[in-house]
Amino acid sequence: MSAPVGIVLVSHSADLASGLHQLVRQIGSDEVPIGTAGGTDDGRIGTSYDVIHEAIRHADRGGGVVVLPDLGSSVLTARTVLEDHPRSDVLIVDAPFVEGAVAAVVTAASGGDLEAVAKAAQEARHVSKL
Repeated sequence: MSAPVGIVLVSHSADLASGLHQLVRQIGSDEVPIGTAGGTDDGRIGTSYDVIHEAIRHADRGGGVVVLPDLGSSVLTARTVLEDHPRSDVLIVDAPFVEGAVAAVVTAASGGDLEAVAKAAQEARHVSKL
């Protein structure tokens, strides 16, 4: 069996990242490594370069990592981390935060590779709720 793709949830809010982690953990599988990077180093609203970098290391099991930021500075900070530590197996994905995370985790849990997990997250943007 190949190594699973990890998922990193990057949010301005530690509570939001943690809550989404709980949700996708129940939907997905314990086999999908999920890292969360919510808030600043001192627990405030915002983003942290070091917290994102550590979450990527935490989620990396050898199958690659999909990084899902919520908005604004989480995107910029995640991009900076990836520019400073370039890896072809770590992708930042433009996807809706909740729906993208659910799609990514379900795909990773079913054995999808890095490309399939990233594509599933991106395609979640086009799934109608009503």
